[in-house]
Amino acid sequence: MPELAEVEWYRNQWNVGRGDKVTAVQLRSGKYVFRDLDERGLSKGIVGKTLVGSERHGKQMLFRFSQNQYLGIHLGMTGKTRVEAADFKPGKYDHLVLFQPQRALVFTDTRQLGRVRFHRGPDLPEWWKAEPPEIASTAFDREFFHLFLRRHSKAPIKAVLLMQNGFAGIGNWMADEILWRAGVLPGKRTFRLTNRERGAIFRAAKFVVRAALATTGRNFSEPPRNWLIHQKWKRNGVCPKHRCSLRHATIGGRSTAWCPKCQK
Repeated sequence: MPELAEVEWYRNQWNVGRGDKVTAVQLRSGKYVFRDLDERGLSKGIVGKTLVGSERHGKQMLFRFSQNQYLGIHLGMTGKTRVEAADFKPGKYDHLVLFQPQRALVFTDTRQLGRVRFHRGPDLPEWWKAEPPEIASTAFDREFFHLFLRRHSKAPIKAVLLMQNGFAGIGNWMADEILWRAGVLPGKRTFRLTNRERGAIFRAAKFVVRAALATTGRNFSEPPRNWLIHQKWKRNGVCPKHRCSLRHATIGGRSTAWCPKCQK
């Protein structure tokens, strides 16, 4: 599933269309990605409007159009955005296509676990305003961090890091990366964390998010070779620091890797 850095890269794909009007919209009506969506309202609202800009919040993307039209996209597990030629013919899994004079902006999703939303009006959509603070922002401070951990004190810390109402955009690989750098066992109950461990997790979360946005988020390149992600998925993966074998388990419903030396 794309995490915030990958989502940032996919958001940027459509930015090539900024300043141009949408001449036509083609969507596959009735598909699950359009659940609870006024499909006709989306088409009528965006045709003739100019793509003004875009934002990302966690794993959510928001595309702004002229006259207060907003298109929201969540990639789910397999969603992607891309740009095609103006004469593009949509394929089976190309659920939404915005045609512009020089190009086509495409949203595709093979498993349809993503979601398309639409809003019009002078204010931002409620589903966008309700998002928690971005981890890389100053709004994600120690007070917010500690309060959120306190509300989920009985859960394993790995499961807490995957909660999108607190750690927006963090997914499986980023959560493991954060805990490895903080030296904290992923299965440790949150209420058992020491003050030192909490501080280490907070700093590691800020670092991993910012570094991932600067690499994967910018040009889809991989993080540095000394990151855990390069070993996490390997059957015989080793710790980048100590070269000892990684341990694996399922925590919070997700496959988890950690180093027995770094995370005691």
